[in-house]
Amino acid sequence: MKNYKPPFEMNEQIATLAAEIAELSGEISVYEGLTTNPILRRENRIKTIHSSLAIEQNTLSIGQVTDIIDGKRVLAPPSDIKEVQNAYEIYEKLDRLNPYSIEDLLVAHRIMTKDLITESGMFRSGNAGVYDGEKLIHAGTPSNYIPEVMGNLFTWLKESNLHPLIKSCLFHYEFEFIHPFFDGNGRTGRLWHTLILSKWKPFFAWVPIESLIHDNQQAYYDAIGASNENENANDFVLFMLEIIKTALEDILMNAVDVGENVGEDVGETEEGILNLLDNNPRLSAAKIGDKLKLSSRQVERIIRSLREEGRLVRHGANRGGFWEVRKINSVANIFRKTCYSLCKKGEHCSPFWGSCFIVHSKPY
Repeated sequence: MKNYKPPFEMNEQIATLAAEIAELSGEISVYEGLTTNPILRRENRIKTIHSSLAIEQNTLSIGQVTDIIDGKRVLAPPSDIKEVQNAYEIYEKLDRLNPYSIEDLLVAHRIMTKDLITESGMFRSGNAGVYDGEKLIHAGTPSNYIPEVMGNLFTWLKESNLHPLIKSCLFHYEFEFIHPFFDGNGRTGRLWHTLILSKWKPFFAWVPIESLIHDNQQAYYDAIGASNENENANDFVLFMLEIIKTALEDILMNAVDVGENVGEDVGETEEGILNLLDNNPRLSAAKIGDKLKLSSRQVERIIRSLREEGRLVRHGANRGGFWEVRKINSVANIFRKTCYSLCKKGEHCSPFWGSCFIVHSKPY
């Protein structure tokens, strides 16, 4: 198909978001820690792998993912372990991939799905779709047309004059719409999104965008569904740009060790958030912030930390969902927080009490 282009219309909202992200990217480029700090890079890479696989129903915790990457033995389904090993292998080769090469895409898929599916590293030979139970939500492109439409998509990606921020989102949407593989489409599509962005700004190779997608998983699927229904990718592009903007804001906030956090008793704030959510599991970050005199961004960052520690669990979508507070006693909390702090820094807690408290121990 000549002159192929994805169904998309530039508007003021998208242009504004792209400009804001470009400005944030400039600020982050000045801060070299994201690309030079091995501990920060490792932490973000693990978050990326854990979140991207969790979206696809991988059951491993972030601690278990860390152990697998470190070559440690983990008691878990073999397929889940293999998914982590494969994902780590391809993300470590990200800088060697050409975003405009279909051959490199097939190589990436082969590594991502190695020993997991039969048609690894090749376009699917039969038709496939996305189902909700027995209901067909989306039918992928008929298999005999896949080589042609993927060729058109890659040609557009290479030749389009659109900003890389927008091109990466459009490629991600179109890739999922085509559904070129029998399995691994989500993982591979998100990997390629990151690859495209990293060729624009190298630090994007270490930005855990997948973590925010995982935190907003239903909204991610809703954006894809809305774009499919409207036959226009704008909803998905807007969603992804918001996700990217939030990810960069988080990085900058952590990088400068924001002054508004100086003197804040993090332990007391965590307990305050947990108490509020225990009494009202449907409170929003904005409402919590109002009660505790914190910004919404501060609340969201602390909530993310509490989720990673296993002290807070989200049930349901952003709208209509609720929080579950996991209670542990003060002694267990000391061990858990210390363990989490060590593991987050890339240090292993096991020398202190024999094994990782988060992964291997049960609350008292």
